[in-house]
Amino acid sequence: MINRRIAYFLFSLALVFTSLMAQAQQQNTEKGPVNEMLRSNGKIYVVVVVLVIIFIGIILYLIRLDRKISKLEHQQQSKS
Repeated sequence: MINRRIAYFLFSLALVFTSLMAQAQQQNTEKGPVNEMLRSNGKIYVVVVVLVIIFIGIILYLIRLDRKISKLEHQQQSKS
């Protein structure tokens, strides 16, 4: 029961933050010289790809770390 409430709360919170971020991005549509240069040269895509690769690497590292910790916890419980 409590887990369902926590999941519902987190989902609602994620929706609120997503909508706030979307509104903030819509209001900030100034085109600075750096943005125009990156878009005209096509380098903005390189920046996005690098950020996605870093983000995926962090997520994979956290998943791997969680599995190792779970394995160690299981071994510790079986010994005691």
